[in-house]
Amino acid sequence: MLNNRFINQLINSFFDLSPIFAVILLFQILIIRQPLPNAIQLITGTFFVIIGLTLFIQGLELSLFPLGESMAYSFARKGSLFWLLAFAFCLGFGAAIAEPAIVSVSKQAANIASIQHIIKQTDSAKTYYALGLRITVALSVGLAILIGVFRILRGWPVYYPIFFAYGLIICLTPFAPSDIVGIAYDSGSFATSTITVPLVTALGVGLATAIKGRNPMTDGFGMVVLASLMPIIFVMLYGILL
Repeated sequence: MLNNRFINQLINSFFDLSPIFAVILLFQILIIRQPLPNAIQLITGTFFVIIGLTLFIQGLELSLFPLGESMAYSFARKGSLFWLLAFAFCLGFGAAIAEPAIVSVSKQAANIASIQHIIKQTDSAKTYYALGLRITVALSVGLAILIGVFRILRGWPVYYPIFFAYGLIICLTPFAPSDIVGIAYDSGSFATSTITVPLVTALGVGLATAIKGRNPMTDGFGMVVLASLMPIIFVMLYGILL
């Protein structure tokens, strides 16, 4: 049974990635008109990408989704608002701090020449800057999940906190250093990536399912967009304070 599921998912992963491969081959052959460099390595890498995507989706279905939903249901039954909100914040912070995209982009941002004029051009200064940026994003995601859970509990429409977040972004952008604005706007996308999104979605759907009177479709979703907006605000504040 498990083998059949894995094979089916492997085939699905191949078809999901096939448009990307088709575009690359099309432009390489018809536009650039050059043979593929390191063809053997590309084929090997593609194979491992398909395997990796298959294993990742299997992992989501077997562990992260059930774990997030079951823990949300357990906290909802326990009835403790403090521990539920504390769990939401810690889950968002832990997922974001472990996000590979945040680690990579934070290091890249510390190496940009326009950023280096405000920090000492030493390895330790770059490390602290990257770590500070990473922690800032993680704190913002944790707060976003906390607000999202509180919204579900109160039954507020999803657009209330989202419109408020957009308003803050509009107000902060003119005052933020120009060097940090681009990083801030991109931080919203790389903060909600492979690890954060499945956990956040599972938490929201599980919580909306567990609470009487809540609809998993209308109440369980919406936290991901808030988790992508809050880092923009926090990173701009990080740039202003720095």
